[in-house]
Amino acid sequence: MTSMRVAQVSSPGGKFEIVERELPQPGPGHVRITVEACGICHTDAAFVHDAFPGVGFPLVTGHEVAGRIDALGEGVTGWQAGDRVAVGWFGGHCGHCRPCREGHFIDCANLQVPGWAYPGGFAEAMVAPVSALARIPDELSAAEAAPLGCAGVTTFNALRHSAARPGDLVAVLGVGGLGHLGIQYAAALGLDTVAIARGADKKDLAHKLGARHYIDSTATDVAEALQALGGAKVVLATAASSAAMSATVDGLAHRGELVVIGATPEPLAISPLQLIMGSRTVHGHPSGTSQDVQETMAFTALSGVRPMIETMPLEEAGTAFDRMLSGDARFRMVLTTGK
Repeated sequence: MTSMRVAQVSSPGGKFEIVERELPQPGPGHVRITVEACGICHTDAAFVHDAFPGVGFPLVTGHEVAGRIDALGEGVTGWQAGDRVAVGWFGGHCGHCRPCREGHFIDCANLQVPGWAYPGGFAEAMVAPVSALARIPDELSAAEAAPLGCAGVTTFNALRHSAARPGDLVAVLGVGGLGHLGIQYAAALGLDTVAIARGADKKDLAHKLGARHYIDSTATDVAEALQALGGAKVVLATAASSAAMSATVDGLAHRGELVVIGATPEPLAISPLQLIMGSRTVHGHPSGTSQDVQETMAFTALSGVRPMIETMPLEEAGTAFDRMLSGDARFRMVLTTGK
């Protein structure tokens, strides 16, 4: 095979089209991956609409990639053709900026995100640096593994690095693409899990995912409801609503944490007094390195956590993308190539 199909957007805000491109060759320290599945993240919409600096067009986005290595570049060791691998938001780091020198690779000043720094996974094949690779366990299909490179690692990493310990009350704000995984991970980690969402229609699903408690934010004061349960050690804010996040702060226990992973440009409405009283904190949490992705997938395989996905073939990328944007997806759209 000397060519491949990709789903590309030719100009900012444009529609997806399937085109043929020359099959890329991996350079030193890189591998070529035959893509089997690629999740669609809301951040892909930001790339499509040129909301990040330096996005190039025609654009091939996609940073939730699962597939198999089919070619090795010069100097690659520890990997071989046929290895099942995932590439997520963390698509490589520079190794020389201050965050990298401190070992904080996910905070790299020159972080390489697939679909932004180089062509991503809305394609039959892609090239990625070996630093971006995570091994996929046998228990996970490619379609199940793909969303774990961004949505999965973000929620799992945020919880395992939080102040919460088994038995602590932890609330997950939002029951969507991130939240449905956050609830499962929280329950699997032995946390007393609360799901918070708008309306009563997601209550049964939240309990099925592992939540012991459900708070309908349209019917009750969220902070009061959390305090009635003893106060949350952690609120994992997955819903991209600053108002909804701010409404949880008074529901935190002493030394409780609001951990923000739902991306929105709107400011939080939190007073210094709310933080001072009870020694509460608010902080953001990024995705995770390739090693974090690998550990996320290993935990997922062992614990029985699974993303809820809808699959569509690569040639229907535009339809799948629109379904993600509409909010109708339950809960992660995944493109498949039939490889």
